Amino acid sequence: MNNADSNEIQLHLVDYWRVIRIRLPLIVLVFLLVVITTGVVTYFLPRQYESSVTMQINQNDTYLKLFDDRGGGRGFDPRFITTQFEIIQRKEILYPVIEALGLEQKWKKLYGVVGREQTVFRLRRMIDVREIRNTELIQISVLDQDKNEASEIANRIAEEYQRRRIGEQQGTVNRSLIQLKDEVAKQSRRVDELRAEAQKIRIENDIQDLNPDSVVDPMQAANEVLLSVEQQVSTERLRVSSLRTKYEQISKLTDDQIMRSISTLDVQDPTILQMLPQYQEVASEEARLLNSGLGSNHPTVKSIRAKKDVMSKQLASQIASLRASMEANIRIGEESIKEFEQRLIESQTKQQTSKTRASGYYEAKNNYIQAKKILEAAEMRLSTETMQRTMPQDPAVIWERAEPADFPSRPRVLLNMILGIVVGLGFGVGLAFFIEYLDTSVKTLEEVESLLKVPVLAVIPKNISLLIKGRDDNPDSEAYRIMRTNIEFNRQSPSASSITMVSGGPGEGKSTTLNNLAYTFAKGGYTTLLVDADLRRPSQHRIFGVENTIGLSDYLTKDIELEEVVQETKLNNLYFMPSGLLPSDAVGILNSQRMLDMIQDAKNRFDVVFFDSPPILGVSDASVLSSEVDLTIMVVQHRRFPKSMIQRVKMAIDNVGGKTLGVVLNNVDIRHGQSYEYYTSYYNYYHKPPVSPQKRPTESPIVSDDSVKPKDKTSDY
Repeated sequence: MNNADSNEIQLHLVDYWRVIRIRLPLIVLVFLLVVITTGVVTYFLPRQYESSVTMQINQNDTYLKLFDDRGGGRGFDPRFITTQFEIIQRKEILYPVIEALGLEQKWKKLYGVVGREQTVFRLRRMIDVREIRNTELIQISVLDQDKNEASEIANRIAEEYQRRRIGEQQGTVNRSLIQLKDEVAKQSRRVDELRAEAQKIRIENDIQDLNPDSVVDPMQAANEVLLSVEQQVSTERLRVSSLRTKYEQISKLTDDQIMRSISTLDVQDPTILQMLPQYQEVASEEARLLNSGLGSNHPTVKSIRAKKDVMSKQLASQIASLRASMEANIRIGEESIKEFEQRLIESQTKQQTSKTRASGYYEAKNNYIQAKKILEAAEMRLSTETMQRTMPQDPAVIWERAEPADFPSRPRVLLNMILGIVVGLGFGVGLAFFIEYLDTSVKTLEEVESLLKVPVLAVIPKNISLLIKGRDDNPDSEAYRIMRTNIEFNRQSPSASSITMVSGGPGEGKSTTLNNLAYTFAKGGYTTLLVDADLRRPSQHRIFGVENTIGLSDYLTKDIELEEVVQETKLNNLYFMPSGLLPSDAVGILNSQRMLDMIQDAKNRFDVVFFDSPPILGVSDASVLSSEVDLTIMVVQHRRFPKSMIQRVKMAIDNVGGKTLGVVLNNVDIRHGQSYEYYTSYYNYYHKPPVSPQKRPTESPIVSDDSVKPKDKTSDY
């Protein structure tokens, strides 16, 4: 956000605060009226007592299902609680309560309630049903002027609702049990039919089934036999294959090779295994003897060698027997494989034939067994629900009964007063801004200058005193010094010294402002003449405290000199011409050549001549004066008349050829804007401690366009 936007927002906030300060009395008045009204209404409202019943309500879980071990519940419905709230306030619950407590006759006498419908309507307005959050508890509250009646109604509603819920649940259970019994009977008949059908198929196809009521497959034994034969065939094939592999290895080796690698060939011949270590021992002994130096013809060596040869022949013979035995075992194994394969083929053929014949039976038996399981489950559920029906039901449990309240709960004094304060402030501020919106009067300097296209010569605060009757160091005179300075700089030439001051309506402070301005000019060294040209309602003579026996009217209607009607005041340089007595034929005397001559003569004798005039929109004299004098100053009272009226004043001056020098914004309350405080900040320089604008000197205060007499005041018309 840039600085311009920040300044604009700040300005708006200041404007809002300004409106609140201006309309503060109105806001306070509205606030007090609303708060007082709220307090009075609250005081006279009837006292009402609230009694509450706390109860737990459970969702109906009595709709039976055959295969739901949890009781056949339908699950939690989020709309259940809301539905029960509505049921509690229905006529089916409230009618029995009204009859039990005799409310129709009682309320007819007390409140003039006629008929059951009106009684129900009134009772519903007294009931408040709410849920206790995150629980299954609800609270039924009744608000009544009779605390005992409130508790009785709350308890009776809870009891009636509980009775209805229990009856509803019991009826649901009974209906469900009847329906369940019918389903069990139907299932029993179906089981009998399926059992008879399976038995018929078994007999017709000569099927052997030792367990017709069991889920065991009657072909299971045949399948096991077939599986056993298949395993035997596989085992024999593996054994023969192993024998053939070992035989092929042995056939490729010599006898010596066999004897050297007998341990790795996995030969299980006991003779060979027994003789081979002996043979190896004899061979080792022969080698030892030869190595010891004995010759091959040594008797011992010959003996050992003969023994070795015998054992070698025996081993060779045994190895040959081993080869023959292994070959024979291979032939026997191959014969066994053929036999087992033949048996396997026969078993497979027999099993396939049995399966083809018993396929219909298997299906019928399976249907029978499944139906039987359903029947058993239904019979178990029927037995369980029959027992549970005799147990106490608790769809609605009252945990806390209502009791008469000790103190009234309505009206809520604190809440009402808080609301009254909030509404009072809101309504007061809103009314202030609404009136401000409707107010079309002049509010700021900028509005005046933009509307009239002339400068603001001075801002005159409220409660300005008459300078001529005050002390010399009166700070109020500074506003008029500023005005005097602005007049001097804004008039085009010093010869434009005849000035009149006009206003749109009476009471705008024109006469007082002109008197103080003339006083300021005189104090500034100007020889000043103040002419009271308001012939119909003169006021300047009362300010100066002189008689109005002779003056302007006499000069215009008689042949007398100017010196005869001009009076010297107690202030040096300030002279005064009263209006004089108004003759009967005084209409239009201001619009005369003698008036023009008098203005010119006065300009020749005095530095500045001021003419006090009546309101320009009420009397034609002000327009005549504006056309005859050099300059016209408009007096506009702050926030009084609409802008259209001020524009008409300016137009009236322009239409008669007058020249508007500027505007004096009079009777300004400096609280209306921060800018006005700048125009009145000179008060801080006159006295120590400073005299605030709200505490000005009180002698001869002027609050309107009224001149002050010694004992009373009059205003312009």
